Amino acid sequence: MTSLAPQTWPELPYAALRPTADTLQLWMQVVGKVRLARTPWVNHGWHAALHLSARGFTTSLIPDPRTSLELEFDLHAQVLIVRSSEGGEQRVPLVAGSVAGFYAEVMKALEALDAPTRIVAAPNELPDATPFAEDLALRPYDPAMATDFWRALLQINRVFQQFRTRYLGKCSPVHLFWGGADLAVTRFSGRRAPLHPGGIPHLPDAVTREAYSHEVSSAGFWPGDNPPDGPCFYSYAYPTPDGFSTARVTPEAARFDERLGEFLLPYAAVRTAADPDAALLGFLQSTYEAAADAARWDRDALECEEGAIGHPRPVVG
Repeated sequence: MTSLAPQTWPELPYAALRPTADTLQLWMQVVGKVRLARTPWVNHGWHAALHLSARGFTTSLIPDPRTSLELEFDLHAQVLIVRSSEGGEQRVPLVAGSVAGFYAEVMKALEALDAPTRIVAAPNELPDATPFAEDLALRPYDPAMATDFWRALLQINRVFQQFRTRYLGKCSPVHLFWGGADLAVTRFSGRRAPLHPGGIPHLPDAVTREAYSHEVSSAGFWPGDNPPDGPCFYSYAYPTPDGFSTARVTPEAARFDERLGEFLLPYAAVRTAADPDAALLGFLQSTYEAAADAARWDRDALECEEGAIGHPRPVVG
């Protein structure tokens, strides 16, 4: 298994990452849907997302009157751990195999913990929506590549959290959406947005419209679907204001992608920068400013100084 020094941004070659990232995404959909099935709706679907942990990815605690649960992808041990508040624990190995086999093992683990859960057992936001129980294809999984992906997300999460402290307005947690396998953070202007047209593959329009009920500037990171760019950071606005696509943003490697309707910045450009943190923060800040300025957000009321460890935000009476 890969071992990295602190603050290292691991290399994520697209050809090596993509097969394992695809498998992880389908596994995350199974686990994320368990959380979705057992949690009341929170605005913009925040209740459904996964979160980074010190060992991988976790649902965090899923409350229940009888048996609260947590499901965690432990990438040190290469197992999915299903824990119960009653003290029980079940483990599902993370190995190459079929989605059907993984799904069956997760459902079996939940039943063994007296927490049987019925989910909508087919993937969302993917062109192929083969039901989990019918997906018998052998899926590759490279534990070292999965670990590198997680370690990259640890660095990205740290910088995203730093960026999040600069905002007084409504802002999402930094969280991992299993539909697109993207780590994201979203800022809101506080104003309502036009009804979203929907149309995302295998995702109910009602979900999309609730997620985009208000104006947003959203940034994130995903494994990518385009080999020249590879894994990418992205930033978009909804609704897209006039002038957003032509705004000047940093660093130089960032560009606006007309197909996706968002700014992209290859992960490799951040990883190899003299100061990766500064490069990523520059992208996050400049693309947010492009959206907020074009849409005339009340930036004076919404922004604040970056948070400092151990110091409350100063408030003047």
